Amino acid sequence: MKITLRQMEIFLNVVMHGHLTNVAKEMRLSQSAVSMSIKELETILGRPVFDRINKKLVLNEVGRAFYKEIDPLFKKLADIEYEFKNSENKGMIRVGASTTIVDYLMPTIICSYMSAYPDVKITLKEGNTKEIAEMIKEGSIDIGFVEGFVSGSEIIKEKIGVDELVIVTAQKSLSKPSNIEELASKRWILREEGSGTREVFLEYIKEKVDTLHIFLELGHTESIKSILMNGECVTCISKIAVEDELKEEKLFKIPVKDFDCKRDFLMIYHKDKYHSALFEKFVYFSRKLMTQMIDTATKESKNA
Repeated sequence: MKITLRQMEIFLNVVMHGHLTNVAKEMRLSQSAVSMSIKELETILGRPVFDRINKKLVLNEVGRAFYKEIDPLFKKLADIEYEFKNSENKGMIRVGASTTIVDYLMPTIICSYMSAYPDVKITLKEGNTKEIAEMIKEGSIDIGFVEGFVSGSEIIKEKIGVDELVIVTAQKSLSKPSNIEELASKRWILREEGSGTREVFLEYIKEKVDTLHIFLELGHTESIKSILMNGECVTCISKIAVEDELKEEKLFKIPVKDFDCKRDFLMIYHKDKYHSALFEKFVYFSRKLMTQMIDTATKESKNA
């Protein structure tokens, strides 16, 4: 398409006023610039759109057909431009979140936000911490929520909460007090490489455990919980992810001596990300609600 929006705008103004002088004055252009734009438009279309009658430009049959097509289009574009310039609550936000956050925190945040701002569309991508960080670097998402370690000087990281990791099993006989060295030989189910849960846990125990018997690696927390309930295995998992199962005694926390493994929940975005009003509003909303949810979960856990 060679016709420009500027040529359309000039054409529509000439239709309205008829004289190039008036158009030039209103648009703050020279008369020759207006005349040149009309000639270029007619060259592109391959036919004249105006008849020159008594020093006035009057639409001919081609011009009338062209006007009928583009006038509503240009008005629609003008309306869209005005709406976006004057509205902070319309647009799309691309969000990415690691598995634990997607499953247990993000649904409430997104549903609450979209209820408050129904004209905002949110797309949500799931991945492990490493994958979400890569999406931020590539620019395929605007903002990410992850846990664990994030590298890269191009990524801005903001702590929004602390998550506790616990060691659990479905076998009550295994849930007696122990230490990490004794548990190392048990059949462990861990998340896949790149997972924040896995990386934080292995980093935490590396000084105490030479070899961990990793029986199975899975890409999703819910899959780990399902396997746990059908075998004599143990795992290290976010306490948020197993709160219901612990209360219902479907899973049991193993009291491990000197085990206090925590990690930060992080909000991340690219250092060169443009902070539109829409982006800033979502950041504020998400930070506030996620912090409240984590604090509530922590208080309930202490009171249980």
